[in-house]
Amino acid sequence: MTDPSSRETADSDATDGEEDAIRTVTERIDHEETIDLLRELVRIRSPYFEEDAISEFVFDWLDARNLDPERHPVSEPALTGFEGNNVLARLDGSDPDAPTLLLNAHMDTVKIVEAWEEDPLSGRVEDGKLYGQGACDMKGGLAGIMTAFDALADADLAGSVIFTAVVDEEGPYGLGANQLLRDGITDECDAAVVTEPGPILAQEDIENPALLLGARGRFLYDISVAGKAAHGSQPDKGVNSVADAGRLAAAFEDLAVGSHEQLGDGSVCPLQIEGGGETLSVPEACRLLVDRHVVVGETEDVVRADAERLVEDLDLGSDVEIDFREAPAPDVRYGPYVTDPDEPLVGALTSGVEAVTGEEPAIGYFSSVGDFNYFGHRADLPTVIVGPDGENIHGAGEFVYTDEVVEVARIVAGGCVSLLG
Repeated sequence: MTDPSSRETADSDATDGEEDAIRTVTERIDHEETIDLLRELVRIRSPYFEEDAISEFVFDWLDARNLDPERHPVSEPALTGFEGNNVLARLDGSDPDAPTLLLNAHMDTVKIVEAWEEDPLSGRVEDGKLYGQGACDMKGGLAGIMTAFDALADADLAGSVIFTAVVDEEGPYGLGANQLLRDGITDECDAAVVTEPGPILAQEDIENPALLLGARGRFLYDISVAGKAAHGSQPDKGVNSVADAGRLAAAFEDLAVGSHEQLGDGSVCPLQIEGGGETLSVPEACRLLVDRHVVVGETEDVVRADAERLVEDLDLGSDVEIDFREAPAPDVRYGPYVTDPDEPLVGALTSGVEAVTGEEPAIGYFSSVGDFNYFGHRADLPTVIVGPDGENIHGAGEFVYTDEVVEVARIVAGGCVSLLG
């Protein structure tokens, strides 16, 4: 029989060994080199669907460090005609039965915002902030997993790590992450870390260090409203589709939505009424687009039924057809998810946070959608968002806190050691 005191000693030694291993890998991540990398990434123009230059940069950076990257083709011919490349790399662990962890970041940004009062790709650093379009969303997180992955290359890991830098997260369909699912990359994985900026888009006010353990999902209603044309001087002889669409849009704002203990409330936001336009005619037809962010339990059937009930209650003169935005495939949508706080990944990242910052992480949940929904909902992987914070994401004056970029790199590297070592 094992002596309990010897077992306690062994457990203590294992803890000390893990702490030493985390310290070793995090010390390989240099602050100045990480921020220099971030500056180079920000200076590469990379709006969604225009990621060729940054994809090649990420590939070459990994290749120069003998990390054996590969170009992973992304193709969507039907709706967008897009052709591009994700960048993948792998670190194989020593134990084939140990977990495999996905590290993910996207390479693209939103379209360049015209309101910048300086070069939007400057990468200027001032007062601990690095400025540029996409600096926070999410080239800071991309730099973080690049340097973390490089630091892990010399670690003695039982489990494996798959690095993925993907295209088109900011675009309409998340085509890069979708291709990972289509090609079975996520089938190899047991959990995922996404380094999106977390606190700025959390449901509640939290500060880094933070782990976000879930996210709301999203549907985009695409609604056809068909009225009856007539001369504009005699509107009573027609049925005004634009007016009916306006009534429907207003009603959507008062729609009762679901609520969830962790994810909070769902939300509805009418986005666009498109149609009409004749000089002097009652608008015959128009289209209404409505955003709906959903929580766990609000399925496609529920969301459709809610809209149909709203139309029925309004008793509009127009014929209304409820549908959703066209997608490359029926499953290409952002479903809500929640990761159990008892998942080993959460514990491992908590160990990384404590080792790097000396603090316990705040726990939060993401208010919007992204590639993490594909991993957490569609691929059903325990998925955690941990990323550097900043301000003005998607807008002029966007910046990321440089110290947090380095912290996130070290937290992710430490978490990998804890989970996989």
